Amino acid sequence: MNIAEQVKKTLAPLADPVQAARMSAYMRDQFAFYGIPTPARRAALKPLVRSLKDAPAGVLLDAAGELWREPERECQYAAIDLLAAHVKQFDGGHIDALLGLARQASWWDTVDALAVVIGTVVRADRALRQPRMDEAVRHADLWTRRVAMLHQLGWRADTDQERLFGYAGRLAHEADFFIRKAIGWGLRDYAHHDPNAVRAFLLAQGDTLSALTQREAGKHFRTEK
Repeated sequence: MNIAEQVKKTLAPLADPVQAARMSAYMRDQFAFYGIPTPARRAALKPLVRSLKDAPAGVLLDAAGELWREPERECQYAAIDLLAAHVKQFDGGHIDALLGLARQASWWDTVDALAVVIGTVVRADRALRQPRMDEAVRHADLWTRRVAMLHQLGWRADTDQERLFGYAGRLAHEADFFIRKAIGWGLRDYAHHDPNAVRAFLLAQGDTLSALTQREAGKHFRTEK
């Protein structure tokens, strides 16, 4: 059996139709589910994921692509866990393939998880790889733009502030909920490291940022004492 077949063989016996219906409803009935909670899924697949520590990047990406074509959403989650566990295998030449996954069966759950994987790849060689996000933020696909906006989450002192604020300003005119939310989330995350810079940016942007973005960006500030 190949990797994707092993994943499916492991997950199928754990299916729970009642939980599957709940999980699908939470995702607006866009995807089918086995009905397996994340901790149980990860525990079941842990031996397989560990066994692939020496697998070439191409093999991992092929497995992820095959899992992405499966109807059950847990297959996509398993693919992301596999990629994340072996993220050091990937380099700048794999960013396009990772972004390609973000454009398939797209919704916030898989896209945001892939943004972390892609961000980790980019962070490993920022000088050469971060310009790829400059291309992504201009992409016609909104989920690709969301990845670009979120790829620096958790970077703190390593954050390229000019890019973060530049992307936020570039995307500010967009009416899409997921883009507006992503801008606010990216700014709020960076505010944990440099709140003064984020405050100054919000003040300078004023009403060019949506109310949703401003609320998201300012959540950290409202909890300060």
